[in-house]
Amino acid sequence: MGVGRGVSTSLDGVRDKNIMQLKKLNIALFPVHYNDKYYADALASGEFSKLAYYSDICVGAIACRHEKKENGGQVRVYIMTLGVLAPYRGLGIGTKLLNHVIDLCSKQNISEVYLHVQTNNEDAISFYKKFGFEITETIHNYYTNITPPDCYVLTRYTAPSPTKK
Repeated sequence: MGVGRGVSTSLDGVRDKNIMQLKKLNIALFPVHYNDKYYADALASGEFSKLAYYSDICVGAIACRHEKKENGGQVRVYIMTLGVLAPYRGLGIGTKLLNHVIDLCSKQNISEVYLHVQTNNEDAISFYKKFGFEITETIHNYYTNITPPDCYVLTRYTAPSPTKK
């Protein structure tokens, strides 16, 4: 029996008590190993890192970190990871996770969100392009121990919300 559409999905914050869920998802989803700094950054980002639950089963996550830009100290958001387990893709879970971060950026006047994607990951590239991300850079030999080692930097710029006078 396939995964049904009538089941609810929900997001929950990444905290000390559920960080192991994120670790297990990352092992299942990604070909790279994430270090303790990654998990510390995910915890420190607060609302910008979320676990996604489908019928109370943890099936996806987004983990971000805040960075200050070199020129002027403006904050931008780096999406460290966004992933959904294969049987649950196509149900809007990744969309819900990404829209959550984009909406937070808008509310907090953060005008730049970016991430790295392996150059052969066409599914991810087309997914992010649907949300207004553009390839802004190619980095050769970004990854170690996976092929191809090159990545694209995908960036989404948003206009800051108008300030009230």
